[in-house]
Amino acid sequence: MKKKLFISAALLSCFVFVMAVVADLNGKWKGTIHIPDGTDLPVTYDFKADGDKLTGTAESQAGTVSIDDGKITGDNFSFKVTVDGTDYPHKGKMYADSCGMDIDFGGNPVHFTIKRDTTK
Repeated sequence: MKKKLFISAALLSCFVFVMAVVADLNGKWKGTIHIPDGTDLPVTYDFKADGDKLTGTAESQAGTVSIDDGKITGDNFSFKVTVDGTDYPHKGKMYADSCGMDIDFGGNPVHFTIKRDTTK
């Protein structure tokens, strides 16, 4: 009986640890968006997660904008950024070492990957 309890507790601890690692969006993430006109756009997202709310900033060569309407549901998240009056909705999925993201460029869906910025 004690062995079963110990194994159950160990498995639960591992699960909680893995979920904490996967679910932590906080911090800077970098990637490159291959926009529909063929241009590569380097981007940096600085996420701030608070429960199921996501805020922060997005930065590119066009400047820095705020992340608006951010929501986190499990390992999925969504938000929008507004650049020059145009809203760009984002949807993402968190993985252990990266996030897969989809963005809508005026009806043209684009998929890209961001990775945690480990530089200081």
